[in-house]
Amino acid sequence: MNRYFIEVGYNGAQYSGFQVQENSHTVQAEIDRALSVLLRDTIVSTGSSRTDAGVNARQNFLHFDTALPLHPQFMYKINAILPDDVVLRGIYQVPEDANSRFAAVSRSYEYTLYIRKDPFMLDRGYFFPYKIDLAALQEAAAVIMEYNDFTTFSKRNTQVKTYICKITESIWKVEGERIVYNVTGNRFLRGMVRGLVGTMLRVGRGKLSMKQFRAAIESKDCTNADFAVPPQGLFLMKVNYPEGLLQPVSFDRP
Repeated sequence: MNRYFIEVGYNGAQYSGFQVQENSHTVQAEIDRALSVLLRDTIVSTGSSRTDAGVNARQNFLHFDTALPLHPQFMYKINAILPDDVVLRGIYQVPEDANSRFAAVSRSYEYTLYIRKDPFMLDRGYFFPYKIDLAALQEAAAVIMEYNDFTTFSKRNTQVKTYICKITESIWKVEGERIVYNVTGNRFLRGMVRGLVGTMLRVGRGKLSMKQFRAAIESKDCTNADFAVPPQGLFLMKVNYPEGLLQPVSFDRP
């Protein structure tokens, strides 16, 4: 039995989330369907990172097992089967005990605001035409790196055993008419990035002082966070693995 990691990207606008859910249209279900059609076997994959309904990914990974040989045009064939809003970017052979979720050492997300109406950003950002204090926003982002318990920024009804996360990057960047939040951590909780963004925006709008922001973090109470930012502004940008784990599969040309 061989284990493979596959690298994918997707526009999440039409999906009820990444992970397979009963009676729901999900990204992982489309990927499993494409793999099963090509390999003529039932394939059940495991994803590295779950994204919510409407959230996008520049890069995400899954793993699956098969004893069957891969088609020499595997990449082309899978992309032909997948819908237009999902793409297979790569396939890698890994040790049979490697897990796409647990082997990841960090994940990076972006959240994009755009400040002027732009129809081409509708499914890629949050239209936010309001006055905002960028210095306060940046200060709030820096404060986040001082903490490791993010209970406040986890939605309820989650099954995690710990709310401890190590954040290694937290910064806002101004890119033309876009304001982009970049955050990297070893793990993220359900709804965490959107909760961070929504709560920081309250700071940037002067509706929450820095003292109150710290108090919200330390309260470990999700009712003190603001999760009300739309999903389309959020992108999973990168999933990082230990060096040398991912060995690209080479195909002989037919």
